[in-house]
Amino acid sequence: MSQQPQRFQHIAFVASQTPEAREAYARLEKRYGNSDPAQADVIVALGGDGLMLQTLHKFMKSGKPIYGMHRGTVGFLMNEFAEEGLSERLTKAHITIIHPLVMRAQDAQGRTHEHRAINEVSLFRQSAQASHLRILIDGQERLAELISDGVLVATPAGSTAYNLSAQGAIIPINAPLLALTPISPFRPRRWRGALLPDGAKVTIEVMDADKRPVAAVADHDEVRSVRSVDISMDHSISINMLFDPGHNLDERILREQFGF
Repeated sequence: MSQQPQRFQHIAFVASQTPEAREAYARLEKRYGNSDPAQADVIVALGGDGLMLQTLHKFMKSGKPIYGMHRGTVGFLMNEFAEEGLSERLTKAHITIIHPLVMRAQDAQGRTHEHRAINEVSLFRQSAQASHLRILIDGQERLAELISDGVLVATPAGSTAYNLSAQGAIIPINAPLLALTPISPFRPRRWRGALLPDGAKVTIEVMDADKRPVAAVADHDEVRSVRSVDISMDHSISINMLFDPGHNLDERILREQFGF
């Protein structure tokens, strides 16, 4: 799906603090100008996947399309960098729509903390003791006790990040699914996780929480000593990511499944 040229008359650049990204920022700003993000038609992020994740969080409710160019370490979510022809590339770029997860975590004091995640919501043991977790899907118990280092719920966009390292399933970007993946499971030893409809609500209850404390993390927002965590996809927020033709997230995720 191509964009009309006039939509991208005003570009806002954001960049990580690496010398490579800052140099690119200065050159692009001089060449194309640099609009205030509030007035811009598109956000162009210069850096790696960490910077892209920050940018997606910052502008997730703005409705503005976001286009990344790789000037960092890991660039799975980024397009290749080139100073020339940016306006034309933006015009020809394809849209990938992603939705964040919303995490509602209740802590030991009974307070509820709400955070959103582009990649995943993870629960981790806070001590040497393995976590004991009860897992419910849409209010129905599916696993009475998971003994592990933790568990995570990943979006399709996040399925190739920490989820993949934990041996979770890779999900095509447009598939209406979530990955539920254990982290170093001990019991049940053979359980490798599940794929769930993206309309499901996942509830994770921490058992014996005083002896076996658990933290919950939505991308980079952490809540310590949680008692229970509700996780679901927030379909009310749509984030438009832009990718060059032939280099979109669908293709990259597909390639990951074949070991490229």
